[in-house]
Amino acid sequence: MPILVRSASLTKYSEIARHVGIDPVRALREAGLDPSCLTTPDLRIPEASLARVFEVSLASGAGRAESRTLGARIGEAWRLSDFGSLSLLLQHQPTLREALARIEPYRHMLSDSVSVQVEEVENTAALHVALVTARPDPGPEIVELTVGAVLSLVRAMLGAQYAPRAVHFAHAAPERLQVHRRFFGARIEFGSEFDGIVLARADLDRANPLADVHLARYAQDLLDLQPRFGEVSLADDVRRAIHLLLPRGAGAIEPVSERLGLTPRTLQRQLEQRGERFSSLVNEVRASLAMRYLAQPRQSVSDISDRLGFSEPSAFSRWFSAEFGQPPSRWRTACFARGRDGH
Repeated sequence: MPILVRSASLTKYSEIARHVGIDPVRALREAGLDPSCLTTPDLRIPEASLARVFEVSLASGAGRAESRTLGARIGEAWRLSDFGSLSLLLQHQPTLREALARIEPYRHMLSDSVSVQVEEVENTAALHVALVTARPDPGPEIVELTVGAVLSLVRAMLGAQYAPRAVHFAHAAPERLQVHRRFFGARIEFGSEFDGIVLARADLDRANPLADVHLARYAQDLLDLQPRFGEVSLADDVRRAIHLLLPRGAGAIEPVSERLGLTPRTLQRQLEQRGERFSSLVNEVRASLAMRYLAQPRQSVSDISDRLGFSEPSAFSRWFSAEFGQPPSRWRTACFARGRDGH
């Protein structure tokens, strides 16, 4: 079953693409999408096709450095209303914490790909953004767009000029950072251990002056009346949870099942009824994350081994060799060589 997302990001893409010298209609057609996606934000499109639009845009040769800012520019243009039918419910939540908690139950209205997890440590909160895609690396533009959309929600709740403590990206920095610094702020860390936003823990519970409990209840009633298209995929829910929790040392079945509101035994049973195994899903996500981390030169093989839950680098190397037919160091060298050659 394909991973689907709303086409709202493409309605933003249209004007921004023209600004940097890209023909948006041609890009969509090359990606196999109907140009109506540029003006219809509530269509459900394959996430892979959205990624293909960015690939075509980057390959167009029209302002390549500017094309590399497309994700950040779309995030900058994002508004609360771009969350579609969910926006009224989010707008009237009493705090940012409550708004973030409302996303997961209605995530199917936004994206099959995205999950947001709040991690709190002392006086700091980190909003971890994870994307489950059919590709090992979702691509920097998709990541920056998604983190940008989350930041737009943060600013809708905390004020348009709100500056987070830091914004983190696992991918390497682009050639130019003017757009990124203008939107995300000066404190951007690339080559990080996660994608997401760091803020003061107290900001999660700062009162939203626009909150209206009656409008929130009305919005929720309307959302609950809307039909849900397609079946809920438990395996995809597990994949998203593993993506978020594995790099934080919590990829075992207990924390994953807790995030999904199930007991470990129930989760195992329901997966087996669908022909899936938890260990296979962990291995799948681990392989995807391994390739993504190895493609970033700042991350050592030892650090990657630890983040993926291996007791020592040698165990990671044996597992990787069995999965990919070569040790992680050799795979990484070949990856960097392809990058230098432009392939």
